[in-house]
Amino acid sequence: MQPLKKLALTLDSLADREHFLFAPCDLAAAFGDYDQLPVLLSRAVKAGLLKRVCRGIYLYPKADYPMGELLFHAAARLRAAEFNYISLETALSDAGLISQIPMNWITIMSSGRSHVVDCGEYGHIEFVHTEQRPEEIAAELIYDDARHLWRASRKQALRDMKMTRRSMDLVSIGKEAA
Repeated sequence: MQPLKKLALTLDSLADREHFLFAPCDLAAAFGDYDQLPVLLSRAVKAGLLKRVCRGIYLYPKADYPMGELLFHAAARLRAAEFNYISLETALSDAGLISQIPMNWITIMSSGRSHVVDCGEYGHIEFVHTEQRPEEIAAELIYDDARHLWRASRKQALRDMKMTRRSMDLVSIGKEAA
């Protein structure tokens, strides 16, 4: 069987609403010790079978996936080995404390290094380094099942904003935010 056709069949069997992003390591098992996997992935992108989201993350567009959650799922995949949580402007916007934030830009606190990942047409993921440990802020985090990431409370997101010296100009702190 042709490798591209085998890849299409593999993706059809693996993809669903929760699993629509793939890294090369996800597909390597289906191809054994196939050393040409990067070439195959490049051909799959050119053929429209996959879309490159960012370096090392590919979208299977035939899957029924929640478009609004794509960047969050990509962030979870990119930093799976790190402690990460949704915070800063993204958490405050979701909580209604910031009315204007850039479209297709999410902010994630991470135990990994600070870095902005360009996801092309899908937007950007901004990872902001934190020294905080999960056990120190566990009471201020809840798990967001839809986004596959932890989420900061309003209080923690505001604390993170101050700690990282981010502009508080767009933050509306009223009685409801307390």
